[in-house]
Amino acid sequence: MTEDLFGAMDAPEDMTRPLAVRMRPSSVDEVVGQSRVLGQGSPLRRLANPASKGSLTAPSSIILFGPPGVGKTTLAYIVAKQSGRVFEELSAVTSGVKDVRDVLRRAHDRLVAEGKETVLFIDEVHRFSKSQQDALLPSVENRDVTFIAATTENPSFSVIKPLLSRSVVVKLESLEPDDLKTLINRAIESERGLKSEVKINDEAVDEIVRMAGGDARKTLTILEAAAGALTGDKARKKGAKRPIITPDVVSQVMDVATVRYDKDGDDHYDVISAFIKSMRGSDPDATMHYLARMLRAGEDPRFIARRIMIAASEEVGMAAPQILQVTVAAAQAVAMIGMPEARIILAEAALAVATAPKSNASYNAINSALADVDAGLIGQVPLHLRNAPTALMKSWGNHEGYRYAHDWPGAVAPQQYMPDELVGREYYHPNDRGYEHEIKPRLEKIRKILHEKDGGQTGDSDRA
Repeated sequence: MTEDLFGAMDAPEDMTRPLAVRMRPSSVDEVVGQSRVLGQGSPLRRLANPASKGSLTAPSSIILFGPPGVGKTTLAYIVAKQSGRVFEELSAVTSGVKDVRDVLRRAHDRLVAEGKETVLFIDEVHRFSKSQQDALLPSVENRDVTFIAATTENPSFSVIKPLLSRSVVVKLESLEPDDLKTLINRAIESERGLKSEVKINDEAVDEIVRMAGGDARKTLTILEAAAGALTGDKARKKGAKRPIITPDVVSQVMDVATVRYDKDGDDHYDVISAFIKSMRGSDPDATMHYLARMLRAGEDPRFIARRIMIAASEEVGMAAPQILQVTVAAAQAVAMIGMPEARIILAEAALAVATAPKSNASYNAINSALADVDAGLIGQVPLHLRNAPTALMKSWGNHEGYRYAHDWPGAVAPQQYMPDELVGREYYHPNDRGYEHEIKPRLEKIRKILHEKDGGQTGDSDRA
């Protein structure tokens, strides 16, 4: 789709477009927020400069990565308009390989025949297949197009390596509250916006900002809905007082805050990571916050329950082994009951993990043992520990000399259990928190007995 998106905005009929569209900035300097990536000499500012046309040093491919509503599409438009390039747009949702090749051919012909450069903008590029992304490579390498892509997913995982290596990744952040307040006030007063037909008090501004979750588009959508609720979408009569947008008006049109959480993208991994680390760090309040964010965003409660079970073993372990039982029961209850009541069960299980004494000794123990096995430190099972259900196997020496633990004081027999190559290796090191405070001195005594050099056969048994 070739389009002059900004030139068309000068037409009166375009006042019927949504407020978020009408208020799109037309230059880099009008952009609110994102100052970190729009500084002097930045890739986006350089591309927006008309002098970048024909330059061999200007970036030829940029990937804009960030959450919805932070200006990815707008920045692509601005680069095309300010630099004087032709703008072509494809959507990864509706475009196939043929569409990609068609637009690349037009861009090549335009460059050769007219000397005009093209900005090719692809929204949601993470939805492009490998073959679609592969089709872009020759034109990006040959500079037939200036390629700008937008994605809400981490490009490290969603964009093929050859294309990623030829691109500058620009990470955009959610807008700060002050940025959103600037947008609201600008939209209220602008001739492209609400033309001062309404007023808004500070409390209502704060309410919109809270609900928008750093999303500029959402901010302006809520503002437009609130203004429409007051005016009835009709022009104010001459001399009439301007109606005032209050928090009550805002709540009427938008009663649930936007939760920044892309279940397939970085938000998903960032929030679950923060949830796990909050449980590990024994902060029950942060644990509840991140749990609430996941639940409000529609995360699968069974997924949350699984993460809590894992944390019970990885973070709590033997310091409070009963916590695993609590989390397993919680996971079963969540599967049986479902939402919304499952939120209470998840909260109880998460709080049990967050407030329990912590030990990662079990986690470290199995990882250390696996590392030795992976390194080839395996060895033969000692003969006295081997199974001997037949006379032939007994003739091999299997089970001979085995000491039955219950025949010894404390049910601990001085006996080698490790293969010869690993004698003396210790994996489990309990700390002094929770139940492990009791385990530690007991284990020291057990290991001392196990490692005793006793050549006698007192207490030997044939029991398995």
